[in-house]
Amino acid sequence: MLRSPLPDVEIPAVSIYEYLFSDLDDAALDSVAIVDGMTGAETTYRQLVGQIGLFAGALAARGIGIGDRVGVLCPNVPAFATVFHGILRAGATATTINSLYTAEEIASQLEDADASWLVTVSPLLAGAKAAAAQRGIADDHVIVLDGADGHPSLRDLLSEGHEAPDVSVDPATHLAVLPYSSGTTGRPKGVMLTHRNLIANVAQCTGLLSVDSDDRVLAVLPFFHIYGMTVLLNFALRKRASLVTMPKFDLLEFLRIIAEHRTTWVFIAPPIAVALAKHPIIDQYDLSAVRVIFSGAAPLDGELAAAVAQRLGCEVVQGYGMTETSPAVNLIPAEWTHVDKSSIGPLVPSTEARLVDPQTGQDVELSQSGESAPGELWVRGPQVMVGYLNRPDATAEMLDDDGWLHTGDIATVTPDGIFRIVDRLKELIKYKGYQVAPAVLEAVLLGHPGIADAAVIGAKDEDGQEVPKAFVVVQQGVELSADDVMSFVAERVAPHEKVRQVEFIEGIPKSASGKILRKDLRAAS
Repeated sequence: MLRSPLPDVEIPAVSIYEYLFSDLDDAALDSVAIVDGMTGAETTYRQLVGQIGLFAGALAARGIGIGDRVGVLCPNVPAFATVFHGILRAGATATTINSLYTAEEIASQLEDADASWLVTVSPLLAGAKAAAAQRGIADDHVIVLDGADGHPSLRDLLSEGHEAPDVSVDPATHLAVLPYSSGTTGRPKGVMLTHRNLIANVAQCTGLLSVDSDDRVLAVLPFFHIYGMTVLLNFALRKRASLVTMPKFDLLEFLRIIAEHRTTWVFIAPPIAVALAKHPIIDQYDLSAVRVIFSGAAPLDGELAAAVAQRLGCEVVQGYGMTETSPAVNLIPAEWTHVDKSSIGPLVPSTEARLVDPQTGQDVELSQSGESAPGELWVRGPQVMVGYLNRPDATAEMLDDDGWLHTGDIATVTPDGIFRIVDRLKELIKYKGYQVAPAVLEAVLLGHPGIADAAVIGAKDEDGQEVPKAFVVVQQGVELSADDVMSFVAERVAPHEKVRQVEFIEGIPKSASGKILRKDLRAAS
């Protein structure tokens, strides 16, 4: 068993609202909490805390409290923080919904989570209304933040002047949020996370991410996803930084906001790193304020990280986590310049891990000099979920009786506790008995100057055997053949790792958090 090399953290027995906001002094209250990146409008901590209380009071006046679940279908706008923490302060549970979902997918989550209210914005209202109707949620239970006929608005609710209710919950057992797992390995499941889970992970990140009150943190990764929810929204607020919101990713707006608002920390997923490393327009913007780019949600190749760092003159680091772990399990501190940036760094504090051979079920032997043999990463700590909502079977598969969460990710570890993700257990390609990791081949493909993006899956050849197949997005103006791609890879990998099939496509399907949706590629091939 492995433990974090860092000291354990204290996890206070309070609600997430108390943890984030109860000790704000006058200086912090009057500092900027959130900036609307699109308009420049600012919200101070004093205003935010006041709005959260009024929203919680308005919900309580409508009978919403402990045991109720409220759907949140909303992009990254400043009001998200008010709504999210207002729901939790009222004692209810927030189930955050992917803004890209269809009406059917929204309805499915509302039904599964047993949500009786829905909060949204007018651009998403058509899908929200259709989903609410399917779920049996009346129009007056669908809050449209920016206003729509027949629906309560945020202004309506805040203007009622209701004080926040006095709610007492057990932070260790009371469900704060019900995000849904990405569905990259099957049907999305409600992940039950308590107040203590969320607090623990913010506390665990505190010693590793050197964000402070002078920082401006770009929030383009969605708050509805656990990465944005914990590492951006909650963590930045706890550190009294200023969050600069973006409702959706657009490269030109992304660059404009960084330049104009002088953001110092930029949290991304690997597809954005590809653009930062390769797109010619990057050089037209002043990105000199950026100190750290932090990548998560999917593996970031070390060479790609180095290319971004060199081009922007900043530190580029990454971490690892899952919705089921609130999410952070590993993080590379920006100050740890000695750590290989293709790794995911050490375990966060108060976290234990095992590497287990998927074939034998035994812990892999640790190395005294280099990286260990690969094994499935199992983790245990205060950030690990309670379980999946109404899915005891799926919970039992993921979380054993001793509290070990079986991540399904294959990792190695060095003697000094630095982990590296090799790939997903279920995504490994078996080629003639050899295991081939898609992430390795994707990193090679992204090293080609003519390739803008790439993904690799296992596909059947004429003999029905599994072979590595590459889906390739070509840079604009570049001509590339399948043979060119296969030859490029063949020169850089072992014989069994060669790409055997190539398909050119316009874009790689990805989840909102940046994970490649391999199941979509398999379905289409």
